[in-house]
Amino acid sequence: MEIRSLGFWAIGVLLVGSLIGATNGSIHSYNNEKFTVKFNARFFHGGSEGLYASKFQDLNSSSSDNPFKGKSFIRFDDVTFVRTKESASKQNAMQSTAGLVEAIILEVKDRDRIGGIFLKSEAICCTPELADTGSCSLGEVIINRESNDLEWPRQIKTFFKGNKTEVTMSPETVVINKTGMYYLYFMICDPELDGTRIRGRTVWKNPDGYLPGKVAPLMKVFGFMSLAYVLLGLVWFVRFVQSWKDIIQLHYHITLVIALGMCEMAVRYFEYVNFNSTGMRPMDVTLWAVTFSSIKKTLSRLLLLVVSMGYGVVKPTLGGITSRVLLLGVIYFVATEALELVEHLGNINDFSGKTMIVLVIPVALLDACFILWIFSSLARTLEKLQIKRNMAKLELYRNFTNALAISVLLSIAWIGFELYFNGTDPLIELWRMAWIIPAFWNILSYGLLAVICILWAPSNNPTRYSYLAETGDEFEEEGISLTGSGIKSTEDVERNELLFGLPDDVEEGKRE
Repeated sequence: MEIRSLGFWAIGVLLVGSLIGATNGSIHSYNNEKFTVKFNARFFHGGSEGLYASKFQDLNSSSSDNPFKGKSFIRFDDVTFVRTKESASKQNAMQSTAGLVEAIILEVKDRDRIGGIFLKSEAICCTPELADTGSCSLGEVIINRESNDLEWPRQIKTFFKGNKTEVTMSPETVVINKTGMYYLYFMICDPELDGTRIRGRTVWKNPDGYLPGKVAPLMKVFGFMSLAYVLLGLVWFVRFVQSWKDIIQLHYHITLVIALGMCEMAVRYFEYVNFNSTGMRPMDVTLWAVTFSSIKKTLSRLLLLVVSMGYGVVKPTLGGITSRVLLLGVIYFVATEALELVEHLGNINDFSGKTMIVLVIPVALLDACFILWIFSSLARTLEKLQIKRNMAKLELYRNFTNALAISVLLSIAWIGFELYFNGTDPLIELWRMAWIIPAFWNILSYGLLAVICILWAPSNNPTRYSYLAETGDEFEEEGISLTGSGIKSTEDVERNELLFGLPDDVEEGKRE
């Protein structure tokens, strides 16, 4: 059946699409991190973020109380480099410069200006041969300076002193006057500094706050979605009160999902407001946002599942499969909560890609189970309604099927776009568009919930969507008999009795 085929297509794409996702933060912490060897250099990636140009190009234009108000900047806070004792012991105690560590800040479009690419060399650090040509300074990172932009890429040097094992960078704030995706690298060219580690943090700020540029627009999205959920909740509440005598159990489930959506979007909005003003995610608010999100995702999927099964419409209860539905919901909640906690509570460098994949795969597989179960249940419900010739409910479920199919097709198309977007932009040069991807999923989820609210809106005439055994729903289901020539309804059997009479054994039973 086409519905089942659509479900299998969605599973295949979802397993790939669910692997996409990343978190970002404006304060990048380093906790005794190691440098990585590449070519003839040792480097550590200190962070990357989209930053908008400062609103003011000079400090005199800013407030005297806060000289960095309205400015984008990268600030180095207590960044300390620690070399090994073996490396320090090789140096003279009186030596003022005994090992160089460079902090390099560059815009992603200037990446080819770092290293010897313009000199047709794979070296990152200047070699004696290149130094002899006057192209670079021996022992330093090769930087291609352009006459019209001599300050960028920005280079900040820090030297170890004598035979000390530690050195702390001098406090420095680099103001950003041009919009772009900026990368920070700490680089070492001296092979005697092998084993050096870094600790401390850097603070990245945009003109309007600490939110990273790629997610800053999401604050407005969450504010808009909060208002949208409030509006949906008010309309639903009015209909709920007007028809409270004819409310079915399914309506309470829908009400709960709407309430959770309002709470999630509101908490997300205030979380981003706080994050934007302080540069750190508030632990308690973020924990509530993550929990609301996980509960809402779980109940939304359960709502789609029970609606597809015909709960409250075709049958009064889920019967023996209730425990399996609840078990799937509990497992999904636990898996989603774990993934959300790692994504939103951990710092940007806390977890490796392998850790994220271990947490993402169970969620993707559980989503696949939901999709398969929803479409197979929906196919059986439609088949049952066609047999019963219940046209009102059949039309209801056809509209629901169409809405669900459209949402799946949009999801598949958007996952394809997301894969293309991330695959063709590994350096996040299109960071100003990145917020559209998570925003779409929130809008799609809201749209599907709104469709369910419209189709199953409380009404004073609930016969079009509610299960009413006394009007024949249960009788019709039991009155269908399968014969060798096909399906016969109860009305067909009664008509045959009038035309041909009852069988002998039935007539005798009646006389008795």
